[in-house]
Amino acid sequence: MTTSPTDSSSPTASPGGRDELFSSPLSDPGLFRFDALVASVFPDMINRSVPGYATVVGMTGTLAAQHARPGSTIYDLGCSWGASLLSVAREAACERCQLVGVDNSEAMISQASAHLAQFPESSRIELRQADILDTPVEDASVVIMNYTLQFIPVEERAPLLRRIRAAMQSGDVLILSEKLTLPDQQLNEYLIDLHHDFKRQQGYSDLEIAQKRQALEDVLVPETRQAHVARLQDVGFSRCDIWFQCLNFGSLIAIA
Repeated sequence: MTTSPTDSSSPTASPGGRDELFSSPLSDPGLFRFDALVASVFPDMINRSVPGYATVVGMTGTLAAQHARPGSTIYDLGCSWGASLLSVAREAACERCQLVGVDNSEAMISQASAHLAQFPESSRIELRQADILDTPVEDASVVIMNYTLQFIPVEERAPLLRRIRAAMQSGDVLILSEKLTLPDQQLNEYLIDLHHDFKRQQGYSDLEIAQKRQALEDVLVPETRQAHVARLQDVGFSRCDIWFQCLNFGSLIAIA
């Protein structure tokens, strides 16, 4: 399956408004929140902010199809507008699975419901407004966490992943996409600079880049690839590593 960010039928298309939330000086930038304003422009925001996002969403469906067990559940924890689940729902191999999207933002679930209603696959997708730290995960052949774990407090990450692993059988898969930091500080700063250049190419101003970075500073806490792999192995996944990376954003697969 292929997707295009400019195709109106694509799960990564940007049907919402244009992200201009940080285009004017803010007297108090505050912390980044997935509120109604962010939810209304989220597809545009993430497509213009995360290099390789369309590839990750498209391949999420492909990866899920490799591991989907008939009768099992495929979870998207932190589902936002449901792009990843829509990608999964379009795979024939996933037709006999229950598809569940979970997000703690009421505004995001509302936007996801309205957006997915445009597609026939939406009848197979269940959306739940809930905190993923409290959400039961049962008989999960696939769990998707695309750019979600980075917003969870670091001390809560291992318990969440351990609970996910406990709900899986051998051969099931976790798809984990994250902003990464590099152990080499100079290379890390180099990739950050390249990411800012990428955002400028997408039409963001220096003011927008700086204000959003400040708002995210204590909310989004990235880790190294090595830290992710070590934690995933520690909670019981048998094999895990990066399958895709663009600049300082990567996606890992972890096989139970």
